[in-house]
This record gives sequence, structure tokens and C-alpha cells, in this order.
Amino acid sequence: MRTTWDYYSTGRIVFGNGSIQRLGSVIDRLQAKNVLLITDPGVNKAGITYQVTAALRNHSIDLTLYDKVVPEPPVDTIMECYRFAASQVKPDVIIGLGGGSSMDMAKVVALLLAHGGSPLDYAGENQVPGPITPLIAIPTTAGTGSEVTSVAVVTDVENNLKVGISDNYLRPSVALLDPELTIGLPPYVTACSGIDALSHAVEAYMSMDYKYIQAEGEPLFQGSFPLSNVLALEAIKLIIKNITLAVQQGSNLEARSNMMLGSLLAGLAFSNTGTAIAHALAYPLGGLTKSPHGELTGLLLPYVMKFNSTVEVEKMKEIAELLDINTGQMNRQEVAQSVFEAMLQLLDHIGLPKTLSEIGIKEEQVTEIAKKALTIERLIRINPRRPKLEDFEDLLKLAL
Repeated sequence: MRTTWDYYSTGRIVFGNGSIQRLGSVIDRLQAKNVLLITDPGVNKAGITYQVTAALRNHSIDLTLYDKVVPEPPVDTIMECYRFAASQVKPDVIIGLGGGSSMDMAKVVALLLAHGGSPLDYAGENQVPGPITPLIAIPTTAGTGSEVTSVAVVTDVENNLKVGISDNYLRPSVALLDPELTIGLPPYVTACSGIDALSHAVEAYMSMDYKYIQAEGEPLFQGSFPLSNVLALEAIKLIIKNITLAVQQGSNLEARSNMMLGSLLAGLAFSNTGTAIAHALAYPLGGLTKSPHGELTGLLLPYVMKFNSTVEVEKMKEIAELLDINTGQMNRQEVAQSVFEAMLQLLDHIGLPKTLSEIGIKEEQVTEIAKKALTIERLIRINPRRPKLEDFEDLLKLAL
């Protein structure tokens, strides 16, 4: 049994409406002169990069823009950006602006600038040898939590695999979160990113207690502990209360702000605890469908929560209360069913699919999906209830 837990975070967090205006002072504190801004064409077209450049106008900084990030960046695109940065920019600081893909690209480029090689050289957990180039992460969605996490995901096109690089050295030096940057997000993107944040929070909260995680050494993802529980539960509360408003009323700045805060708290929690079987199942599903990652984890979440309810009775009750369910006279099974139905209703309210058949999955694919998910041990070991092949098959059939 483990007797200690660790908590890691981004070095500094700046949060609030209009906080993009503080970017110049943030960079001054880092004593940077050459800055590389990494983002994607959509963010640039939306005019958000202009807000960044405007915030830096009166500071003695040479700013270079790289706006070619694509979703789940392939290794060759990362190497292209790295070579550009190393030969032409030589940045003191990198800014990752956008969704998870832009921030992940920035993390990996910052890693390569410090240590060289290829992204695949650092795949897995705890493979980064030391600090990376200082990185400022500025999210434009409320979902991934990448601005505070220790993970970057890249695509190995040659082997058709998503590859994770996980190390606490990857955490940005500064996370700057301005909810006003999310005002222009379409409802569907808001829903997918928001439900992804909720899946992070729920899986962090319901993950196995750190004392019982079975892993050698000091695992990067260590299961739930007192501080992570506080962060995750507050994240669940914020997201449940605000996600429908943020989707239905895109200009509601209070809802947007609460969603960004919920996503941040979820990131601070799950980047220490780890995520579990909703994410394990989402990986093989992602290879079979064109659905965004958040849509998949959100779809799976009600079914996973129901599966885990047999061993996390009290935590299910606490989540039920946040869903405005009166559990006073309910037994364990009734609480689990009520939460299950409320979560499906939430997906309905924000316009996301509730069944795997809606995204094209057939019953004959169930066993293959279940087998692939069971191989992702780093996620399986975090789950409070250890699944067998038939458990995954039953869960997936229920979700059809």
C-alpha cells in the first residue's frame, strides 16, 4: 500500500476576463526577447492572434508566428515547426495558443528545442530528461486542460497510432486563461470540449485511491488523493451547472468563465490522478470513427459511471447531488440509475450523441474495441473497478 502522494502544477496561473492584456508583463518576467507563437489557422483567422500581438505591442519582443497546427499533430508537422524554430527563431519563450493540439505542439517543440531528437524518442511516461524551453499556454477552448497538464499527444502516421508523451517537465511555465477568448466558439465545439472537461473531472474524482494503485516506482498518474478530490469535485459542480448555458447561450460570459475554470480545475486534478476507462475505450473508438475525442469520452461517461458505481457508492451520491437528484431514500442501484439517466439527459441538452450506434459503431466491432482498450494498462489501473473483457463487452453493448 502506498503511503505518500505528490501534487504537480503549472508554475503560474493567470485567470480572468481580459487577462490576455497581462501577457506582456508575463513575458517580461520571463526575460524573453525572441518569442515563437504556435497556433492553428482557425485561431489566426478568428483574430485571436491579433489580441496576442496587440498585448505585446509595447514590449521589446521579436514575435514570430507559426500558424500551421493541425488536429492531433503528426510527427512530421512537429519536426517541421521544430526545425523552423531552431534555425530561424531561436526562441527564449514559446506561446501555445488554441485548443489542445496547439498547446501540445508547443509543448513538444519546447521539448525538442531543449533536448533534440524526435517526439517518439520521449513517448511514454517519465522519458523527458530535464526542463524544456519556457512555455506559456493560452487556451481558446474550455476542455482539454492542456495548459496545466503533463501530457502531449502526437500522431505517429506511419504506424497509425496516437502517442502520448507524459512527464511533469512538460507542464507549461505559465497558464494564461482568458474566458473572453472562448466567446466565438460554435455550440458543437463548446459541447465537445466541455463534456471532455467533465469526463476529466469525473474520472479524476472516481479514480482508485492512490494508496491502492499497483505500479512500480513513482507513477506519473497516481490515483485520487485529498487535494485532487477537492479540485475534481468543484470542477464537476462548475461544469454541470454551466455547460448547457455555455452551449445554448454562447455569449454568456459568466457561463464561459465558469466552464474555463471548471476545465482548469479538472486539468489540475486529472494530470495528477490520471484518467480511466472512458479514455481507454475512447482510444480504439477514435480509430474507427471521425468523432472528436471529447464527444467519445462524453458518450462513454454515463455507462462508465454506472459500471463503477458498485465500488464508488459515496462518490456517486455526491455527484448525484450536484445533478439535483434527491438520494435520501434511494439504494445504491437507484442512485446509479438516476445518475446514468441524468448524464444521458445532459448529453441530449447539449446536442451530443448518447449511443455508439449514432456514430456508426456496430455490434460486431465490440469485441475488437474491448480487447484494444484492455491493453492500455496505464488507464486501466486507475479505474476503481478492474474490468475484464466481458465487462467491456457488456458496457459497449449497453452503449449501442
